[in-house]
Amino acid sequence: MHGTLVTDALYRPFARKISRLLNRPVHCYNRRGRAGSSPQPAGYSAAAEVSDLAAVLRETGSTDVVAHSYGGFVALQAARTVPIRRMVTYDAAVSLSGNLTRRWRPELERSVAAGQLDEAWAHLVQGLETAGPVSKLPLGALRMLSIVSARTSVGAEMRELLPTAVAEMRAVLDADADLADFASVTTPTLMLSGGWSPEHFAETGRQLAAAVPSIEFAVLPGQLHESPLRPGIRLPRAAARFLLAGEGTLRPLPARRHRLKLGR
Repeated sequence: MHGTLVTDALYRPFARKISRLLNRPVHCYNRRGRAGSSPQPAGYSAAAEVSDLAAVLRETGSTDVVAHSYGGFVALQAARTVPIRRMVTYDAAVSLSGNLTRRWRPELERSVAAGQLDEAWAHLVQGLETAGPVSKLPLGALRMLSIVSARTSVGAEMRELLPTAVAEMRAVLDADADLADFASVTTPTLMLSGGWSPEHFAETGRQLAAAVPSIEFAVLPGQLHESPLRPGIRLPRAAARFLLAGEGTLRPLPARRHRLKLGR
């Protein structure tokens, strides 16, 4: 399950690596509000995404879930009611006892409503700190960065998805929970966070792992919040190893082919 401001297409290399390591199919799907998927309904909440995840699991015959950021939030909500064999989240955007409320920027919603998408993107990144050190830049610098990034296909797509980000952030805050609310989660779950990810993701993982016996937590050194979208094997291997649950060994990934460049 993918995060906010992105589509499933960016996760396919990550999914292929997990698939090859486990030698089993891995399915990616677009959540609500993306091309090929239903729009976010009026009164959108996490319940719509949980229902969609349950439908995907039924239709594909899948039993495990790997989820990133907002997807991790939905997956943990789903684990309270939906049968899932094993689950891995990375930087799950869960709000515990209001810890994400202070990261909500009302300016984000106002900017989106006014069509000021560069301003909106700047507020979102600065509030959640998901862009690493870049998130610390002044608002004006972030606006300029948004203008530049909009010239790329990924940046332009992110701008188009900003209205969905508003609804998703509100859904996280509306589902603010206490640790006791996750006591019903019996699905063996590994919550991962990147060593270079915003600390609030790791703190949430530590708290849940300490309170819920079925949840484990670990930090992957050197990994950024957007690591599922980047090359690398550490994160997919950690996810695949947990899903394997000691039943067999991971398959080796094929060696990368290096093209020979011929010069005159």
